[in-house]
Amino acid sequence: MDVSPEYAVQMHDITKVFGSFTALDAVNLDVKKQTVHAILGENGAGKSTLMNILYGLYHADEGDIYLNGEKVSIGGPNDAISYGIGMVHQHFMLVENFTVTENIILGDEVCSAAGVLDMKKAREDVLRIVEEFGFEVDPDAKIEDITVGMQQRVEILKALYRGADILILDEPSAVLTPQEIEKLVEIMHDLVSKGKTIIIITHKLKEIMSSADECSIIRRGQYMGTVDVSQTSEAELASKMVGRNVNLTVEKTRAEPEGVMLEIKDLTVTDERGIEQVKGLNLEVRSGEIVGIAGIDGNGQKELVDAIMSLCKADAGTIKVGGQEIQNTSPRNVLDHSLVTIPSDRQKWGLVLPFSVAENSVLERHGEELFGPGIMLDYDKIRSHTSKLIKRYDIRPSGCEDERMSGLSGGNQQKAIIARQVSYVPDVLIAFQPTRGLDVGAIEFVHKTLIAQRDRGAAILLISFELDEVMDVSDTIAVIYHGQIVGSFEQGSVTEDELGLLMAGGGAA
Repeated sequence: MDVSPEYAVQMHDITKVFGSFTALDAVNLDVKKQTVHAILGENGAGKSTLMNILYGLYHADEGDIYLNGEKVSIGGPNDAISYGIGMVHQHFMLVENFTVTENIILGDEVCSAAGVLDMKKAREDVLRIVEEFGFEVDPDAKIEDITVGMQQRVEILKALYRGADILILDEPSAVLTPQEIEKLVEIMHDLVSKGKTIIIITHKLKEIMSSADECSIIRRGQYMGTVDVSQTSEAELASKMVGRNVNLTVEKTRAEPEGVMLEIKDLTVTDERGIEQVKGLNLEVRSGEIVGIAGIDGNGQKELVDAIMSLCKADAGTIKVGGQEIQNTSPRNVLDHSLVTIPSDRQKWGLVLPFSVAENSVLERHGEELFGPGIMLDYDKIRSHTSKLIKRYDIRPSGCEDERMSGLSGGNQQKAIIARQVSYVPDVLIAFQPTRGLDVGAIEFVHKTLIAQRDRGAAILLISFELDEVMDVSDTIAVIYHGQIVGSFEQGSVTEDELGLLMAGGGAA
């Protein structure tokens, strides 16, 4: 492949192997100067690994890297920074009780000749880059007091402060409102107009279409090509990413809900720090209905689910399933009332990774027909049960029911959790971030499963930080802000912008 100074970044024949697993197999990437270049791929395709190599967090086993036509060796993040590469990670690396200025200069402090920290000079330097790039950021504000979108700008400013000409943004819109996403796209285009080159790693096809000039696709560690975004479509990108046609539209009939199955009244929950996270919340979910909760992470969603599952104590209010109170009892009692959860973090809360697929498929099912007499496990029954779930939900362990859960991809791990929870035939199903970190093929499966459960009569509470998902899948949309439901709408009766304003604390329902 030709090496040219017209490209800000060229990565040729990059190979990376972890043990017996080949994460990248001779992958190529050519990023033109002063463009927004997207990298798209399924979970585990290798896109983050490729960018971690560019930033020096990993070292390639084979292949070469060229910056502006010159071959370079990047031994670590300090080398990358010295070459003008900056990376903004999906989970921000900010000190919450530090100011914006303190966070930006952290690790690259301005000191006087005597070695004393010169905060006046540091603040002046920060103000200079804030004004140069037109960022609306208060250099004296504490991180804990500013919005998530503003925190992201601080991360970008950190990279610019260190002289970055090439910015890598990892899932940059994952926790932003629609308005913040629009602002981010404006910022990216403005940075490009001022000479910067931006590489984004994202699952969001809409984001690619609105922001990127070119998009490179990686599938199972192999480079599948680069497309001009203006000449393609979301459907074509999705097909290239997963190797088959994907239905990007959520297909469902109109809901026909019946009686209230999950009823929450005046719920108040305080976290371990003594801070009230859920504040007099009221919510109802009927049988045969999906109620989606839209909100930015950190507005009481976790505490709400923990209280419903009796994983934490509710300070006030009632939670009823089928008319029976379940608050402040036990997780076992909640399960006995036919309420199950798809947890927000599959590996932390949903699975025991060293256990087999079969053992994971019967977690929470103690004392049921899958077990033998007394306390003995009946592994023949368990394997038979698991085999049925694997076939029905297209779970793909490379071996069999006895393979360790850690050997499955993220998407198949999520399928295993959903299969297990749905096999309960629950009256109430809480799906908390059910498509977190999944590619479009796996997302399609999850959405179909949720709608199938609704159609058989389950009451489903969907909590997602992806507004598109809430709007597409839900029959009723509720907005949570600072621990309260601040608006409730039938699907189709509210716009994305209206929801976004409520999510950010503006507007009125």
